[in-house]
Amino acid sequence: MTEISYAEATRQAMEEEMERDEMVFLLGEDIAKQGGIFGQFKGLTERFGTERVKDTPISEAVLVSSSLGAALVGGRPVLDIHFADFLACGMDEIVNQAAKARYMSGGQVDVPLVIRAPDGAIRSAGAQHSQSPEAWFVHTPGLHVVAPSTPADAKGLLKSAIRSNDPVLYFEHKALYTTKGEVPPGEHLVPIGSARVSRPGTDVTLISWSLTHQKALAAAEQLSDQEIDVEVVDLRSLSPVDWEAVLASVSKTRLAVVAHEAPVTGGLGAELAARITEELFSELAGPVRRLGNPDVPLPFAPALENAAVPQVADIVELVRSAVQEARRD
Repeated sequence: MTEISYAEATRQAMEEEMERDEMVFLLGEDIAKQGGIFGQFKGLTERFGTERVKDTPISEAVLVSSSLGAALVGGRPVLDIHFADFLACGMDEIVNQAAKARYMSGGQVDVPLVIRAPDGAIRSAGAQHSQSPEAWFVHTPGLHVVAPSTPADAKGLLKSAIRSNDPVLYFEHKALYTTKGEVPPGEHLVPIGSARVSRPGTDVTLISWSLTHQKALAAAEQLSDQEIDVEVVDLRSLSPVDWEAVLASVSKTRLAVVAHEAPVTGGLGAELAARITEELFSELAGPVRRLGNPDVPLPFAPALENAAVPQVADIVELVRSAVQEARRD
């Protein structure tokens, strides 16, 4: 095992897949000359040249359209969008074209397109550069959506996404780029559609993904000092969801809390809560609780941004409340 940063893990994945398959290429704004605004593409231009690492104009609609066209004729494009918020500029191309091409062609075409989208709040980027819009795409049949939380999963899921013949939205939280973790040597793939139990427990299942998963682990450690044993599930794949893993964990603990960095209303947490309740209603010791952002644009002011995004203390309080209520009953 080698300890590397999240950004380096994604760079390694790109390098290995571009080396493995000459049809894989990378395009986006400021990636060939600058290596990406977060440094996640450094060195790729020198290795593969500007024919396979392409700087583009600033037009997300054109970027998605051209990437989709390349995918339809046999290419395997990996498109970088500077900020996940800007996916809205290419929304028609993603949800009405890329997501539906296989279905509307009667299965005659593949769409091996990966769209990398840095998401989440970091350093007062403001309301237009801080969102976690995964629910927009989870709601669209035909798209795969992943959100890795560790360097190992960042590498393994990106490699699987590039090899997929379906369009994949790959969300990478900006605050995770500098975090470090162990990555297995050699070929490392993480299947799309698989969750993992990152911390076993018996009292409550805490489900999260991306940066919030790291906060969930920290919360679980604090709660262990209060004699609350938390099982933490890293969803990793948001569409499809690994329902087998989720339901198995909640069936064991009989209590569930979902935490994510996106508005609570209409967030993926609502779907998780509904499905868990439908499947396990008679087994639950209490209602499924949800934690997310309030229904406001993300503030610029650091104190307000911090208050709007779920923090470790917020997760601790909600989980503790859920467990205590279940124990009283």
